[in-house]
Amino acid sequence: MFKSLFRPKPVERDALELYAKAVEQARQPAFYTDLGVADRIDARFEIYTLHVLLLYVRLRHENERGAALAQKLFDHYVSALDNVLRELGVGDVAVGKKMRKLGEALYGRMASYEKALSEGDRDALVASIARNVYETEDSAHAGTLADYTLATHQALSLQTMAEIEHAPQWAQING
Repeated sequence: MFKSLFRPKPVERDALELYAKAVEQARQPAFYTDLGVADRIDARFEIYTLHVLLLYVRLRHENERGAALAQKLFDHYVSALDNVLRELGVGDVAVGKKMRKLGEALYGRMASYEKALSEGDRDALVASIARNVYETEDSAHAGTLADYTLATHQALSLQTMAEIEHAPQWAQING
């Protein structure tokens, strides 16, 4: 009886595994070496956000399980952000304020990226990526990262739920 009480629910466990796969992809050295993403915590936040968003967008309209998986994936992401802040030494009182700021940034990026992805608007995606990832209006690498993002969005749309849950296929990172 107690074993089943403390066992993670399948959607919870599967979402955690998907989150780990998004983090693994976001940690690929090519983002930082070939695409010029700064190897700083804020830039890593941007790349993690991008990968979680790509999975979230793909899953949430799939079916009931996909929507639940997307929500749990998002929940794991937010929880990981909270944990990082605490590990960085942000006090309990300040964590709430920082999380609110991060939440606003996250929702802004998600809205911007998702709109550009749904419309296939490369120019809007390039502008968002340049501003958010590279912190500039003009980045030589923003177009390449936008192309990767669009290609990954397309690749994920062609995969079944089972394929994504097992091992999402990300686009090739071309620098």
